[in-house]
Amino acid sequence: MLFATRTLAAASARAFSTSAAQNAAKVAVLGAAGGIGQPLSLLLKANPAISHLSLYDLFNTPGVAADLSHINTPAKVTGFLPDNEGLKQTLEGAQIVVIPAGVPRKPGMSRDDLFNTNAGIVRDLATACAQYCPKAHVLVIANPVNSTVPIVAEVFKKHNVFDPRRVFGVTTLDVVRASRFVSENQDTNPADTNITVVGGHSGVTIIPLFSQTPGLKLNESDLKALTHRIQYGGDEVVKAKNGGGSATLSMAYAGARFTNSLLDATVNGKKGIIEPTYVKSDVLAKEGVEYFSTKVELGPNGVEKIHGLGELSAHEQALLKEAIPELKKNIQKGYDFAHKTE
Repeated sequence: MLFATRTLAAASARAFSTSAAQNAAKVAVLGAAGGIGQPLSLLLKANPAISHLSLYDLFNTPGVAADLSHINTPAKVTGFLPDNEGLKQTLEGAQIVVIPAGVPRKPGMSRDDLFNTNAGIVRDLATACAQYCPKAHVLVIANPVNSTVPIVAEVFKKHNVFDPRRVFGVTTLDVVRASRFVSENQDTNPADTNITVVGGHSGVTIIPLFSQTPGLKLNESDLKALTHRIQYGGDEVVKAKNGGGSATLSMAYAGARFTNSLLDATVNGKKGIIEPTYVKSDVLAKEGVEYFSTKVELGPNGVEKIHGLGELSAHEQALLKEAIPELKKNIQKGYDFAHKTE
């Protein structure tokens, strides 16, 4: 245990020596006291590219902030509640806003069942972002992402601040799961098992592209089983928690990974950073799908380049065909909610 502690301390010290702190950013986490928000905030506190970690929730945020503030990394941590213009204080000056806020799934509940509650939460938080940090990069974790990202976009359009390069749906968990599940099947190192996952962030809209990973040896049974597990991996966690919630720790890890990649691109100026993310995209625009997740190259302004689908196998073409009508329905649902509640 002592060795592990010293190793972590040494790693932190090496991180502090980077030049990131010279160009550090304020990052806001909305929903920071929840099951995703707390571990996400902990992971972000370790990033020296963050000068100020600003936390907001309806409860317990000052306590979470006080706890995190004792960690010996550079970021200042503040925590706000709704009173005394807490949301405004959280957001003003933020370069990146991460939104894990929302209610979790329970057994038997699909992501779509979450819609009415979480859509209202996201709409209100997006309105605040449009008012207090209109140029920030907004990272949406709150489910259902297929619908909540269009809601954010429509709110920003209403306030004349929408920049499609700066609104992201975080789908990184699908890639993380694919890497883990495939590595178990192939007996490989998950850190070296890179699986492209495109589409959306629920059920049949999640499309793993196994054919684009060289060296995989998957029979038809493997293809079907792995595809289903990646698409519905969240259900495993909901069931295992037996009514106690949904995926929080793995989602926090995935959210931190994407946030850190965006910080590398926007603050540290690193080139060639590519992450999957659900954004306004032309990839399937001819099919009437305005938002889609593919590999995206990140840059100083957010989305630098959107990669296409590449060559698909027959199995993957069938998955895409099944996903398109569901994506269109999800996106339209977001549009309808945003305009209905104006």
